Amino acid sequence: MSDDRLRMTPGPTEVPGAVRQAMSEPTPNPDIESEFFEFYRSLTEKLETIYRAGTAADGADDTGRDVVVLGGEGILGLEAAVASLVGEGDRVCCLSNGLYGEGFADFVERYGGEAVVCGVPWRETLDAETVADCLDERGPFDVATMVHCETPTGTLNDLEPILELLEEHGALSVVDAVSSLGGTPVPTETIDVCLGASQKCLSAPPGLTTCAVSDRAWDRIESVENPTFYADLEPWRTAAEDEWFPYTHLASNLYGLDAAVDLLLEEGLDDVFARHEEAATRCRERAVELGLETYPTDEADCSPTVTALSVDGRAVDLQEAVLEEHDILLATGLGDLEDDVLRIGHMGHSARTDRVERTMDALADVLD
Repeated sequence: MSDDRLRMTPGPTEVPGAVRQAMSEPTPNPDIESEFFEFYRSLTEKLETIYRAGTAADGADDTGRDVVVLGGEGILGLEAAVASLVGEGDRVCCLSNGLYGEGFADFVERYGGEAVVCGVPWRETLDAETVADCLDERGPFDVATMVHCETPTGTLNDLEPILELLEEHGALSVVDAVSSLGGTPVPTETIDVCLGASQKCLSAPPGLTTCAVSDRAWDRIESVENPTFYADLEPWRTAAEDEWFPYTHLASNLYGLDAAVDLLLEEGLDDVFARHEEAATRCRERAVELGLETYPTDEADCSPTVTALSVDGRAVDLQEAVLEEHDILLATGLGDLEDDVLRIGHMGHSARTDRVERTMDALADVLD
């Protein structure tokens, strides 16, 4: 089927032909064939490179984290992290400047923890001073959760000073990096559980969650009584070594993810990050030319993977017009922001200035 539609959404992103081709390969039995376990170990080693890109301290070769891949969309990783780290009565500081930051609190409460939300306005980013006050005045905490890129609002949080504070206060850190991993550096070497997903900057189909887990997080995971099976991280610590997965893995999806990771590594991760920055910068420049403002108050807080524009009640109409008249798919905001925020995803395979130009030309046309 021919499909000329341009999908400039903040995930799922366009899947390159090489990834689709890899997924069409004969499907092995991932429970029995030893070659599949060799393949899985190779994939996790490649993902370790993605996770440590641009951030490993002092030129270290790795971040000291184990990478595992779960069979399930990115939300599985958020739930699994909470289910595996949070026991009955544990106190969790949920740092929030958006929908997904707040959403962590729901998971904490579902698993019997006490969620303390430390929030800032959604048009701003998390700041170390606010976090320090929360830790001092409302702590202690066993775990802290946060989001690197809040996709619904197009903000990118500076996490390094916050992670240092959490380390000082003895709280394990959980970071949703679903919309940033593979598109911009993530400070993985100071994160205890760092979560990614296949369908965003990696440009593979939805269906897989990636997790980078520190030793101290594994130790806590082994001590927490987890009431679930599918969302339990503990078996994954030795799954590759033992050649035993907790459930039949998604072989074809893993083949696709492997091909997607190869494309990033072949391009070079520094070049990948630069490509995202260039696309984002051009998108915001064109927005200014059209008289549009980014949703984040400060442009410096804008994500290199998604641009959120404030359009006050016009988002749905603009989305529909761009699709109907130009066959380009954009996203609106989520929740209460559905009609007030228009989102352009320039992540993964779509982080290219020619695609941004085509998209903004279409938006200019429907705005006239």
